[in-house]
Amino acid sequence: MNLTTPISAAEATRRPRLPDAQTVTSVTHWNVHLFSFRVTRPQSLRFRSGEFLMIGLPGENGRPLLRAYSIASPNWDDGLEFFSIKVPDGPLTSRLQHIAVGDQVIVRPKPVGTLVLDALLPGKRLYLVATGTGVAPFASLVRDPEVYEKFDEVILTHTARTVSALEYSRVLVDGIYRDGILREIVGDKLRYYPTTTREQTAKTGRITHLISSGEVFADLGLPRFDPSIDRVMICGSMALNMDMKAILEGAGFCEGSNSEPGSYVVEKAFVG
Repeated sequence: MNLTTPISAAEATRRPRLPDAQTVTSVTHWNVHLFSFRVTRPQSLRFRSGEFLMIGLPGENGRPLLRAYSIASPNWDDGLEFFSIKVPDGPLTSRLQHIAVGDQVIVRPKPVGTLVLDALLPGKRLYLVATGTGVAPFASLVRDPEVYEKFDEVILTHTARTVSALEYSRVLVDGIYRDGILREIVGDKLRYYPTTTREQTAKTGRITHLISSGEVFADLGLPRFDPSIDRVMICGSMALNMDMKAILEGAGFCEGSNSEPGSYVVEKAFVG
């Protein structure tokens, strides 16, 4: 893990900006494929934990090159955090992965998304099922006090190919328990279930297989999915999304939205 020296929000706001641009305040490279970064937050920006923004860089033709990125920071944070994969020949990430503290990133302040509490019916237990950088919106949600007001248990599952690709979520959860205020809010409600698919670890396997076999529930000492009390949020590859939808709908779950809450939701804007 390689962490650049951060700058303060006050220092960042003194630097000149392009229209809709925010200043990078820190960058962390978790491995050769993954990095996260923080930028200043527009004073007028309000968002619900779990939503995403369009962010990017100026394009060669003068038009901004933008992509949807989930906000990884909680809604009470004074900055904005994003977690990204590095795509060598990707139009945006091939350049974005080289940003440094003090650089500018375009942030369009219009948050949207389906991975929000408003899209779920009241329940007892919340499952957050992520693969790869799909854990980003859940990094926001697990630090939101409202989540723990509405649910008795919150289970964060994060599946990646290797151990190093899980480091972001491991540090995230560890940071919650090292923060005095968050630790008091979260208590023993948050449970973390990391798995790998290519590197052998204590728990290896695709999360969909572990759910279908019942291994996840046996490991956690919990009953299988129950649509009357369990709520599920999904964010990952298209294959994960489709497989999880099939599992949940086979168990009697119904997909929710901002206009019609249900027992599960999936982030359609994310594929990675």
